[in-house]
Amino acid sequence: MSTYRGPIVRKARRYGAMIFSNGKSKQNAFNKRKYAPGQHGRSSFRSMSEYAKQLQEKQKARFMFGLTEKKFRKYYNKAEKTAGITGQELLKLLERRLDNVIFRAGLAETRRQARQMSSHGHMLFNGRRVDVPSIEVKVGDTIQVREKLTKSKLFEEVKATKKANHPKWLEVDYGKLTIKVIALPDKDDVEVMINSQAIVEFYSK
Repeated sequence: MSTYRGPIVRKARRYGAMIFSNGKSKQNAFNKRKYAPGQHGRSSFRSMSEYAKQLQEKQKARFMFGLTEKKFRKYYNKAEKTAGITGQELLKLLERRLDNVIFRAGLAETRRQARQMSSHGHMLFNGRRVDVPSIEVKVGDTIQVREKLTKSKLFEEVKATKKANHPKWLEVDYGKLTIKVIALPDKDDVEVMINSQAIVEFYSK
């Protein structure tokens, strides 16, 4: 199953949340119609079976992080082998993806954009140019925009806005466009719109 590249707002409406974080215009479009697309969209959420609800939560998380089913299942299998609550460990692993860290730090407006930045080699990871969005960060890792790109319009806007709502486990210098991982995310740092227990129940069947 490939990564989803279709209509963003329509997919978000299907899962009842703006899972793609795709800017103000897309958020406004979603807010106008927070129900599933189609003739029976307004009542579809209420009539779902437990299995359908569990599937929806799994798909919501998968699309949010831009993963194929195969890659998402690998994260679940790894979380299952980790000491701790499986659902929470799954979301912590997803939070630690390089593209997600770039997004959460505020250097990209969306996860899709952050994925492009990392896959196109726009970022340095611990001083080295990388093109792998799925790198799992650890404490002490540093991420920065390549010097020749810091003057681009996109990053000049980032420096001007200097967003301060990044997670506490990240240290961000918006002037230098750098990120440092100072801790690992805990259960309070993960996406609140995902019911991780439903994902566990889905894969446990």
